Amino acid sequence: MPATCYGEFQLTSSSMLIYDRFAIDDAMSPLDLAIAPEGNVLVSSEFPFGSPVAAAAVGEYDARSGMLVRVFSAPSGVPFRRPRGLRFGPDGHLYCTAQGGVIAFDYERGRCLGMMVDCPRLNGQAIEFFGD
Repeated sequence: MPATCYGEFQLTSSSMLIYDRFAIDDAMSPLDLAIAPEGNVLVSSEFPFGSPVAAAAVGEYDARSGMLVRVFSAPSGVPFRRPRGLRFGPDGHLYCTAQGGVIAFDYERGRCLGMMVDCPRLNGQAIEFFGD
């Protein structure tokens, strides 16, 4: 895929790689993705990528049409920069690693719960939950 093609990907149930456009979103620079409980695709993104003033967000895209369903973002006062790893926790919340911490979102209500892990030197790439 050319470096200038942001936001082009397709998921298949057979894990086959197909070059196609799943979602067209000029403001998406995909960094990680997760599959929501009902099958929609969640993508962490910062735009413009690498910019010190990039907007950080997690977009939810309809699994069939690729249309943007909603956007998860942090309110002012909650530092949300360089979003990367996405995972659903055992509590059903959506977690996103970011520069300086881990941000949680109430997936059902679509709102930011704030920074759950505050670690100024963290530049996390992934998150995983272990145990019960």
